[in-house]
Amino acid sequence: MTGAIIFASATCILQFAAFYFAHIRSFHVSVMVSLLIIDICFPVYLFMTRDWYNQLIVQGDILTFGVWIHFMLVITLYVLYVVQVQVTRTIIAGKEKTERITALKEEHRAQGLGILVTRPMMIFTGALLAPEVVTAVVGS
Repeated sequence: MTGAIIFASATCILQFAAFYFAHIRSFHVSVMVSLLIIDICFPVYLFMTRDWYNQLIVQGDILTFGVWIHFMLVITLYVLYVVQVQVTRTIIAGKEKTERITALKEEHRAQGLGILVTRPMMIFTGALLAPEVVTAVVGS
């Protein structure tokens, strides 16, 4: 396994811990914000360290179902992050009534569950598309 796959898997485990320990706000907020920043910067790292032209264009992977599923999971994760941040900002502002804040917290938790489902699937599809994994599976 590559270091990127191990790193992404470790951050996923950390995210599950932060979700479980949401009542410890300082831990929850610091981990979630850190993971959001990592998820924004990680594609830049991958772009700088992989030969995407060879893999996607020369080998024709751009037309495969797996690449498009992975791309849609990335977009879904980013959309969930945007909505999550908007709801969090509304909760923190505290300008809403108590009933509305309770509803927003439930919405925030549901979005968090969506992120907890989407992110491991994105990591899994990315691991399947990693050049080292593809070479080992195909055997060339």
